[in-house]
Amino acid sequence: MIDFHIHSVFSDGELIPAEIIRRAESLGYRALSITDHADHSNIDFIIPRIVKIIKEIQPYTSVVLIPGIELTHVPPKLIPDLAKEARSLGAKIIIVHGETLVEPVKEGTNAMAVQSDIDILAHPGLISEDEVKVAKEKDIFLEITSRRGHSLSNGHVAKLALLYGAKLVINTDSHSPNDLISKNFAFKILKGSGLNESQIEEVFKNMEEIVRRKVV
Repeated sequence: MIDFHIHSVFSDGELIPAEIIRRAESLGYRALSITDHADHSNIDFIIPRIVKIIKEIQPYTSVVLIPGIELTHVPPKLIPDLAKEARSLGAKIIIVHGETLVEPVKEGTNAMAVQSDIDILAHPGLISEDEVKVAKEKDIFLEITSRRGHSLSNGHVAKLALLYGAKLVINTDSHSPNDLISKNFAFKILKGSGLNESQIEEVFKNMEEIVRRKVV
């Protein structure tokens, strides 16, 4: 399993990064990114600490570790500059918390996210056709999620991504140890989102592609 969307105690997760990594390793994870929630108040606190723990632990784990961040409930016009700051601080995976159906994310977040220097638009809810087209053009991945609530729009996201050729990933958006999943369960979620087996394999290839891009 590869997972680019995991939260630790640096935001609203239950576990410290070291325990997340160990638990993922015990489940057979191949790679992961810790992507805690951030805005302007805490981004300069979180990213350096994620970078530090990954540097310390990487020699002692088989899991490929990638530092990341999730820009969350940031006013849309501020997303591009905050994404640039995240890059400068060392985030290799930048996620934007998309317009999920179950939270009052500000309208326009999806549109601004796909215009910014980010990697993944998470749980984008009822993302529009135009936004999907821009995501494809900008090579931004759209998330299928295993997280309850956020997963309500998985089918819609998958349908438009397949229609317009945008790339998909599957993440857990984990906040607790029980949120981590196996690749087999990820396969089932993707199938339930309307993908056939060859399309599911493409999603897993997309995940591998991201790891190759971000690990140098």
